[in-house]
Amino acid sequence: MSKLPYEVQTEPVTPLTVLSPEGEVVNPDAMPNLTDDQLKEIMYRMVFTRTWDERAVNLGRQGRLGFYAPVSGQEASMVGSEYALNKDDFVCPGYRDMPQLVWHGLPLYQAFLYSRGHQHGGQIPEDVHVLMPQIIIGAQILHATGVGMAFKKRGEKRVAITYTGDGGSSEGDFYEGLNFAGVYKLPVIYCVQNNRYAITTPFEKQTAALSIAHKAVAAGVKGVQVDGMDVLAVIKAVQEAAERGRSGEGATLIELLTYRFRPHSMADDTTKYRTKEEEGEWSLKDPIIRFGKFLEKKGLWSEEDTARVKEEAKATVNEHIKKAEAAEKMTVAGLIDSMFETTPKYLEEQKADFE
Repeated sequence: MSKLPYEVQTEPVTPLTVLSPEGEVVNPDAMPNLTDDQLKEIMYRMVFTRTWDERAVNLGRQGRLGFYAPVSGQEASMVGSEYALNKDDFVCPGYRDMPQLVWHGLPLYQAFLYSRGHQHGGQIPEDVHVLMPQIIIGAQILHATGVGMAFKKRGEKRVAITYTGDGGSSEGDFYEGLNFAGVYKLPVIYCVQNNRYAITTPFEKQTAALSIAHKAVAAGVKGVQVDGMDVLAVIKAVQEAAERGRSGEGATLIELLTYRFRPHSMADDTTKYRTKEEEGEWSLKDPIIRFGKFLEKKGLWSEEDTARVKEEAKATVNEHIKKAEAAEKMTVAGLIDSMFETTPKYLEEQKADFE
């Protein structure tokens, strides 16, 4: 009988952790190699993302954005995973993963245009290696798998990374993508942000597996579980996964244990299925407070720095939402022209009806 490339796990896994909730280093061997300036940049991005999220929620309530999926509480998993990549790596997101796109290079005003349903929101700049957010749950898993296959066939030392939630891990696309990546040893990183709830469905009713990380065994890929509220642990895990992909060792499934403080969407009501006690317990693991304590002990960050970044983020968000609101109105003819490099004759005929 052939042997599996990884030992079958029958016991719960221990999540990779670097920092305690008090900001103490509890696993120095897993500390990623980062300079002081890089540590401060990571904190900057996390605070900026939290502030942007708070402002976007209000913009949605004002009718100035369309669909918006809140992210507060998931900054470590989002910011940390993107920070561990190279800029020529490819990001294939789900609908909540706009922070990764923006930090990977998508202009913020285009993120707002995407939310507003404007076609320019999806016209990605040539040097930004991302796809637009996938609305169909799990479909982005297949997209990333295809991108990874392209990198392998071209012999390029690049990786694709994709994201879904714990609910997305129950989709057929999830298993198909992992299986294909396992067979062909593709340079893909599959991140499952396990937020404990798929809208209202608790994780315990999502799967009978001991963890999502265990599911990597059946596909023959590496599986790891990470404290998704610890940005340093996230960076370390994704760095190692990226190195595995670039070196030809294959794909990695990373389960990020995280908790979103806000609802699933602006139409959701968490009081129907989450308790105050549970939310209170997770608030003690707030990724920004946790990382901030670590930086403060190193003399790299202060409350004044946080206040400064918040003000800068508010000003930036205001600037970019105004730019999005000032964008030229869409037309049917313009939409048709944006679909093809050369518009087919039959569409030219249809376009004439709208000009």
